[in-house]
Amino acid sequence: MIFKMNLANRSLITIDDLSNGEIETILFLADEMAALINDQCEVCRGKIMASLFFEPSTRTRLSFETAMLRLGGHVVSAVDIGATSLAKGESIADMARVVGSYADIVVIRHPWEGAAKVVADYAGIPVINAGDGSHEHPTQTLCDLYTLKKEKQTIKGLKVALWGDLKNGRTIHSLAYALARFGATILFRPSPGLEMPEYALRKLTTEYEGKLERDAETLKHAFQGRLFPVDAMYITPSHPHQLAMMPDISIQIELKTGVDALYVTRFQRERLTAPPEAQEIKKDYLVVDRKLFKEKEFKRALVMHPLPRVDELAYEMDADPRSMYFKQAARGVPVRMALIALLLGTLGTKEVTIPKENESFVARKDYPIYKRDSGVKCPNPICVSNQETEARYIKPEFTIVSFEPLILRCVYCEHELYPKYIASSDWHEGRLENKKYHSADSHLIRKIKPANLIIFAAENEAQARGFKPSKYVTGH
Repeated sequence: MIFKMNLANRSLITIDDLSNGEIETILFLADEMAALINDQCEVCRGKIMASLFFEPSTRTRLSFETAMLRLGGHVVSAVDIGATSLAKGESIADMARVVGSYADIVVIRHPWEGAAKVVADYAGIPVINAGDGSHEHPTQTLCDLYTLKKEKQTIKGLKVALWGDLKNGRTIHSLAYALARFGATILFRPSPGLEMPEYALRKLTTEYEGKLERDAETLKHAFQGRLFPVDAMYITPSHPHQLAMMPDISIQIELKTGVDALYVTRFQRERLTAPPEAQEIKKDYLVVDRKLFKEKEFKRALVMHPLPRVDELAYEMDADPRSMYFKQAARGVPVRMALIALLLGTLGTKEVTIPKENESFVARKDYPIYKRDSGVKCPNPICVSNQETEARYIKPEFTIVSFEPLILRCVYCEHELYPKYIASSDWHEGRLENKKYHSADSHLIRKIKPANLIIFAAENEAQARGFKPSKYVTGH
């Protein structure tokens, strides 16, 4: 299947900003860039990349900057919030407007989840998310997919185990979404207390329509109960938009055939605010070593890691030919070269032959948007929408991913909110006595048009806006 693509002037904030066909094209072009890496390349001659890294980084920052230089472009950078006007209280939006007038493309890493989206909204030039808090890291996922395809020739049908800090690891979240889209089976093996966020698991089952298997007995026996006590497994559909209803015995057989890749992540200590909690988690953190990889289930498994590592991956694994983490890091340069050139439009429209099933698969669904000022806020304290400097110009905004039950998803960080009360802006006959609010789980959720829907997190917020409780409010 011939796929035509032009990414000029687009931004990459989450992995869902790219269709499967676009990802396939980037990976194909990464091979071309790898062949040019030691030659004088002028693909981005005269272009400037702004490299804004407000969290520590070695591989991501240097590989992006190396990629731009290899393409013949130039780099301007800021690597410390304290050395910028953000430390003086400048908003991210104002910074984005200014940087957008200096450079042709922005790469940003920031501790606030959703910060990269704000930059993309205001910069006026392509923006690449190099990691926003615990949210996503889409370019690391491109590097991971590139490695899987180079080593395994395909992603569809692979069994990939995600190991370690699944709660705070942004690389894990982006990778899980991509693996699901490309037809892999995902095994979740978190360290205690660091399980995959529920909002991410819900997205896997609602956006990609696969099945999440969490039956304790099924998982206990999957590896004959002795080695790999996974807490959940995601099975992708065998056909697009069709649930994969795999019986328990089939699941057990699937797992006993072994794992194709083990993706290890470090404990994200910097995401925790309580040192005693960090010490307790570190004590029980999972470790990958040579002993583990002597088991037959890992005979053909690649060892992958986004790096840096601390104690979770033994140095003795470095000499094992199945270890891929340094190759992953090296491959980041050609992958990012391809991405930068495509977003800047210097390669024009590209034509690539890709598998038919990946031609147009796009994960993002067209959900209704909710952005009324009704007191509803994102529950995530490190979401960009909750920061004092940013609240001056951005307001909480959500997609309505479900009406029954009512679930809102923040457009910035994707954390979910479960509101308790609803009302309509079009109350009956416009009479004040009919200005009522209701429980969100009442049948009225089906009768109110999305355009008229008003959502409240608490009763006092409804009452402060002149609404009175209806007979459909629990407890009244």
